Amino acid sequence: MKQALHRISVETRGRGLVEVTEDVRRWVAAQAAPTGLVTIFCRHTSASLLIQENADPDVRADLETFLSRLVPDGAAWFRHQTEGPDDMPAHIRAALTQTQLSIPVERGQPVLGTWQGIYLFEHRTSPHRRELMLHLIGE
Repeated sequence: MKQALHRISVETRGRGLVEVTEDVRRWVAAQAAPTGLVTIFCRHTSASLLIQENADPDVRADLETFLSRLVPDGAAWFRHQTEGPDDMPAHIRAALTQTQLSIPVERGQPVLGTWQGIYLFEHRTSPHRRELMLHLIGE
């Protein structure tokens, strides 16, 4: 069994989804492990990961609209307000989504569906630099 680790730095523009599919594909392909499993881990408590449709940008906009209604910024019932009105909602959004993805690898590529993309979901309203850890185990 072969194992490899890699860090990806992702610049966000603020709240929204940033596709990282090609970064993950390129790194997995370079590892020369035709079969295995790649794990992607988000090292933050106010951002998360999603596998979602990458064909129609309306899907990403609708996801953001839904979460904005579900977890509004600056709600009076949030006790944690120290880092601004978007911070506690960002933590809740991350708790409702995922901070880790596991994707099978076949023929040296992550096995994704036709319309699936891998996204970092930034939940804060201001730009951030986020770090993703990739771990590949395979042969």
